[in-house]
Amino acid sequence: MRNLQKMGGVTALIHSAAYLVGIGMYLTVLSPILDATPDQYVALLADYQSTMYIWIFIAYLVSGFCLIVVSLALHEQLKASSPAMMQTATVIGFIWAGLIIASGNIMLHGFGQVADIYRQNPAQAETVWLALTIVENGIVSAHELTGGVWILLLSWVAFRAGTLPRSLNVFGLIIGLAGIISIVPPLAEIAVTIFGLSMIVWFAWLGIVLLRRSPTVEIKKRDAFVPRHTTP
Repeated sequence: MRNLQKMGGVTALIHSAAYLVGIGMYLTVLSPILDATPDQYVALLADYQSTMYIWIFIAYLVSGFCLIVVSLALHEQLKASSPAMMQTATVIGFIWAGLIIASGNIMLHGFGQVADIYRQNPAQAETVWLALTIVENGIVSAHELTGGVWILLLSWVAFRAGTLPRSLNVFGLIIGLAGIISIVPPLAEIAVTIFGLSMIVWFAWLGIVLLRRSPTVEIKKRDAFVPRHTTP
């Protein structure tokens, strides 16, 4: 359990850093292409293709695989408190990780195809890009429902069990609600922004907690509340 907890702490920090780097790249080196109109986008894609690959690898693939380890570590930490709910949360965590990885794979393959098509037929490349964007947004980028449900469930289990810091659990409940609210069209943009930025802090905080906290302390705390029966 100790090794898995350490791995969960390290990967939570990496996950947080990957999103931070991804947002930083989005706002700086990739801003000319990501803020472009469809026709400008496909025209610029060939020049930014290598940078896009790096961005997708970090923000989608690295973060997605790290999320799997974090989900396993949290399942190990919290399963004794609420086995059924943690099984549900862990499955949802795996689904979320799979969606992130799938979205990254689609983007990696799709952007290369768009760049190749553009050399032959710019108009067709724009159509392919629009279709690619619709698919990618439908999988993960347009809302944060899956991630919101995952964080909400495990924060609620940890809150009731007292396994993780109370303030971290309350923060997680708020983030989870923001992710769920992101499916409401009028609130989607602000909710996704709140979820994305807060999630960076939450994962970094969680990583530090997992690396610092000894699981034996939590076991002793739980055992202190278990009634002991002695033989007369």
